[in-house]
Amino acid sequence: MIDSLLRASPVCAPVLADAERHELQVLYTQIDRGAGNQPRFTRHRYRVEPDAYFYPASAIKLAGALLALEKLNRLGLSRDEAVHIDSAYSRQTSVHQDSTAPGGRPTIAHYIRKLFAVSDNDAYNRLYEFVGQQHMNEGLWDKGYDDARLTHRLAVARSAEENRRTNPFTFYRGDQVLHRQPMLVNPHTWRAPGPIPKGTGHIRGGELIEAPKDFSGSNYMSVEVLQDLLVAALFPETLPIHRRFALRAEDYPFLHRAMSMLPQECPHPTYDPETYYDSYVKFLLFGDSKAPMPANVRIFNKVGLAYGYMVDNAYIVDLEANVEFLLTAVLLVNDNGIFNDGVYEYDEVGFPFLAELGRVIYEYELQRERPHAPDLTQWRLD
Repeated sequence: MIDSLLRASPVCAPVLADAERHELQVLYTQIDRGAGNQPRFTRHRYRVEPDAYFYPASAIKLAGALLALEKLNRLGLSRDEAVHIDSAYSRQTSVHQDSTAPGGRPTIAHYIRKLFAVSDNDAYNRLYEFVGQQHMNEGLWDKGYDDARLTHRLAVARSAEENRRTNPFTFYRGDQVLHRQPMLVNPHTWRAPGPIPKGTGHIRGGELIEAPKDFSGSNYMSVEVLQDLLVAALFPETLPIHRRFALRAEDYPFLHRAMSMLPQECPHPTYDPETYYDSYVKFLLFGDSKAPMPANVRIFNKVGLAYGYMVDNAYIVDLEANVEFLLTAVLLVNDNGIFNDGVYEYDEVGFPFLAELGRVIYEYELQRERPHAPDLTQWRLD
């Protein structure tokens, strides 16, 4: 089905014709509502394989947000409590003040907003440090999200030993200490069972290494798990209890606002609109344009962009047309086969393809008959 829809598009057809080289995977989920507005999902897959490795980049940040909110709930802490982050091991960095946060003090809520609004890497790293490497993985595996491996911080070079150790945290309310968390150490070293070679060469330390890059120690999350986590964040009532995250009822509206927030809608920090335009982290439908996005369309998503891999994991809603669907896609745009050289075809191939993919599925959804019109009132967020 996906194949036939996309091959009719002059933008998408060339990528499909070379889908193996582009490592293309697409997971499109139709949503049909029952008489009581309960959602029913029908998944359509194109080249989706859990064993087909791709680098998920920032798309994993949704897992960090879910696990951090769950841990706060378990500890009885608010997401708005001030936090001190200290250093206890090689190349750990501390944070006691944040001029961009309300009151000048970092909080987990502030990091989650930054993580979604502009895909801030440091914000994710702080959640990774709070949750700890061991629970970042076991917290997913215990819920059945097996095709995932989260082994390192993002955009900072750290050894495996440094990534197994995460910073001490202290939570405060005024001068009162609410909770102290010492440095956490994962006793396990997790990596793929064998090498995952990609490309013909890679840059390391500024030098070209004429050998494939090995991703066996890198983060991984399958397309299916990415979309499963999206469902857990947006439609937890559709899942069995053991697949849900233990969030408070008030966590969901906060999370949903953060996931759909445009950079200019973020109260803290404020972002320069020339740099952080509406579609800065909305690749599907709008990723090839810097024009303002229409107010009737909301996209609850998390993108990834690194090494030539492009990922978008999204729930797309048109509040006027009563359209909703889930769409997760990954493709590689790295024609020269060199990883980490910064030479990728994002603008020439990647953004146009993902935007057109979103438009093709959206146009199909506009015409698709549904047994019941969906009530999308809950997604009319302030």
